[in-house]
Amino acid sequence: MTRIVVTGVGMVTPLGLDTQTTWDSLLAGKSGADTVSLFDVEPYSTTIACEVKGFDPSTFMDRKEVRQTDRYIQFAMAAADQAVNDSGLEVTDDNRNEVATIIGSGYGGIGTVQNAVETLSTRGPNRVSPFLMPMMVTEMGAAKVSIALGARGPAYSVTSSCCSGSDSIGAAADLIRRGDASVALAGGAEATITPIAFAGFSQAGALSTKRNDNPTHASRPFDIDRDGFVMGEGACVLVLEDLEHAKARGANIIAELSGFASTADAYHITHPAENGEGAVRAMNKALDRAGLAPGELGYINAHGTSTPINDREETKAIKTVFGESAYAVPISSTKSMHGHLLGAGGALEAAICALAVSNDKIPPTINLENADPDCDLNYTPHEFRTGPVNSALSNTFGFGGHNTAIIFRKFAD
Repeated sequence: MTRIVVTGVGMVTPLGLDTQTTWDSLLAGKSGADTVSLFDVEPYSTTIACEVKGFDPSTFMDRKEVRQTDRYIQFAMAAADQAVNDSGLEVTDDNRNEVATIIGSGYGGIGTVQNAVETLSTRGPNRVSPFLMPMMVTEMGAAKVSIALGARGPAYSVTSSCCSGSDSIGAAADLIRRGDASVALAGGAEATITPIAFAGFSQAGALSTKRNDNPTHASRPFDIDRDGFVMGEGACVLVLEDLEHAKARGANIIAELSGFASTADAYHITHPAENGEGAVRAMNKALDRAGLAPGELGYINAHGTSTPINDREETKAIKTVFGESAYAVPISSTKSMHGHLLGAGGALEAAICALAVSNDKIPPTINLENADPDCDLNYTPHEFRTGPVNSALSNTFGFGGHNTAIIFRKFAD
């Protein structure tokens, strides 16, 4: 069977504009939450988010292109450029047909859509940008990265709510196993810190409202006093390769992608299935495909949104899958620091698992001060832990009943 390895990672997150800064911030237990600066949040019940600060797309795009691309596309292009540089990959005439680009997004150019609707209603149809449609669609992140690199393998987006980024990684791995590509850039990008998205999630009761005056303490997965998630934004892209291709070019191998599974609850548009049944099936399938017994897993990066129902149901699911070893395996929710990146979150958290395996370090869950009695597992509170971390599982769940589990292992030839 074809083995898939990770040879590069690129990140643009609320914790840093590159992978190393983000990783260092995670280990330091730094929160990226603050009062929203991108628009006026005074009328909203929630006024905080994890924004990407200091991002300047004009450093890698001309100003005309900046005006013609949504923020989520810009994030995708920046993360992809980093990932390619990190991997040492060169896209040339000899290999460009073998390089795929699969970058997911749950909401695409939602900010662009909002601006266009406002323009239409106030200034008329003739003032709507001719670039509206390519700026708003969820596949344009992948398309623009493909164009920038000259990568002519398959290029598309996966949209499965908060699982979009993680499902994109699974789709990319499948392309490589089928022989449709030797290399794939895979991940997710999202830029939903916009008035309309804030209004929608607020009305759904999904966002934290209790700590507008103390933003860095708002995202608190598994804590008894949690009250909702903190919205984040950004992008993460991984370079995946066929092992033999990576070895032939002397690439540095960060980790091996050894297990992937995706399931559907077929239960409810927002609530997870009772007892996390769909999550259980995803984790069990991923473990089986990775050839791991539950007691052998070294780390779980939980979906851990800081919402009351999700955290309880995920805890139940982990207990069902891992039995008594559920209490021993280190778990953390890095959303406590970078917030919920929605369609980009699964890609970011998968990459964090790959880095945990590579560096033998487990990031913490911050703000876990008083654990919910129903959430009684080993959530690595406050401070990072040193490994060894021979394998790591990333859980991602999404609206519509999507469940994705990805497992990385330490590479051994």
